[in-house]
Amino acid sequence: MMVGLAPNRCGRAAAVLAAALSLSACAVGPNFVPPEAPPVGRYTKEPLKNPSAADNIRTRQGGSADQSFVSGADIPGQWWTLFHSKALNQLVEQALANNPTLEAAQASLRIAQQNVLAQKGTLYPSLTATPQAQGILAPGLDLQSPLNNQTNYLYSLYTPQAVVSYNPDVFGGNRRQIESLEATTENQRFQLEAAYLSLTGNVVAAAIQEAALRAQIDATRKVIQAQTEVLQLYNKQLSLGQIAGADVVQQQAALALSQQLLPPLEKQLAQQRNLLTALAGRLPSDEIAETFQLAALRLPTKLPVSLPSRLVQQRPDVKAAEALVQQASAGVGVAVANRLPQFSLTATGGSSAVRLAQVTNPGAAFFTIIGQATAPIFDAGTLFRRQRAAEETLTQAQAQYKATVITAFQNVADALRALQADAKAVAAADAAVSATNQSLGLIRKQYTAGAVTSTQVLIAQQGYLSALVTSAGARATQYADSAALFVALGGGWWNRNDVAPPPPETDPLKFL
Repeated sequence: MMVGLAPNRCGRAAAVLAAALSLSACAVGPNFVPPEAPPVGRYTKEPLKNPSAADNIRTRQGGSADQSFVSGADIPGQWWTLFHSKALNQLVEQALANNPTLEAAQASLRIAQQNVLAQKGTLYPSLTATPQAQGILAPGLDLQSPLNNQTNYLYSLYTPQAVVSYNPDVFGGNRRQIESLEATTENQRFQLEAAYLSLTGNVVAAAIQEAALRAQIDATRKVIQAQTEVLQLYNKQLSLGQIAGADVVQQQAALALSQQLLPPLEKQLAQQRNLLTALAGRLPSDEIAETFQLAALRLPTKLPVSLPSRLVQQRPDVKAAEALVQQASAGVGVAVANRLPQFSLTATGGSSAVRLAQVTNPGAAFFTIIGQATAPIFDAGTLFRRQRAAEETLTQAQAQYKATVITAFQNVADALRALQADAKAVAAADAAVSATNQSLGLIRKQYTAGAVTSTQVLIAQQGYLSALVTSAGARATQYADSAALFVALGGGWWNRNDVAPPPPETDPLKFL
């Protein structure tokens, strides 16, 4: 519909535009309601008990093997500092500053934010300038020229004009699209938080693993040194005819088996160093300076355990899944709006003259207003099926959210159970080290006195080696599971203040 408006009808046009704006107040489709937290009061079947080692055994590095859970306590934003390792703190800071994964996640968030701002622009009218300058050859001979001059068939036409267009969001399709993009932004924000949490968790876990490998390497070298000393003693006794050659061969075999364990451990340590270097955002040739030993780490003895009702608000993956539910909910509204009539208003104003100096003449001015409505009548069910697909997408997102929540609670329960078992494992492993060490010392004395055979010495040596390696692994597991609990509870991102600010806007014409 094209209507030319006289000046006295401009007020009516403004009233029509105001009415169109008022019609943009509703939005079809479901309104998103955040899911409620699961109605549970604890993470485990029975009331949670603190991790406890028998007889309050203390680890050899000085920290108690006992830990206690503090229900309802908040998670510190920099939870890794609870291990009281300066090297670990420095490495985490390097990783947060240099890891490219975080940079990519931050860029993804900024992309989503800009898409929201771009979509919000559809709620407002747009103004476009479309000036034209034409050179026209008019018909000659017996045909009348528009210039009433039969000798001049070529003339110019100047038409400066501007177009104002507006699409009233009568049924809220654009606003649902904005809601969908805002949910995408929220998802990206929590994906960024998840990337922070994953990076810090991986750095701490890798550092603990390096410390465990160093402990295992040290234990293996100690056993190799002890077995080498025994072999030297056997060789002396063999030269004196005090023992048989079979005893020496057995000791050589035991030494070779222990030496065989060392290269795989050293390989794992080198690869672990490469992993830590990569997490810090460096190339392998630029290896980090920090090294880690179990003795330099302190076990957190007070472990905060958030209330189950808070977990769904603390886990970045749960919040990201919730944002996807809202995105899918808004998608249903978009699909419904697409099945309803769409409206548009276009106003064009300007002037047209054959001379450039005349374009400001009031007589050369013109304007038009066009209102248009478009409604689907027959599309073979295309828009209906798209709506059904959007509804099923919402159902899928809701199911995935439930699965994410279940996994979150499982992660916490697993970490709690692991820590309960770790305390007992550390105590048992340390007791085994002490017992096998004493046993080995006694058997060596008995062997020197001729009371036992060399086979018994070999068995005792192997038992001591196994106990040392098991003890190092048990202590490292306890540290790793403590870190896993902090990660499972969300990592305290809401208390963190080390997020880099977004870069400033640089476009001076960003609104044009």
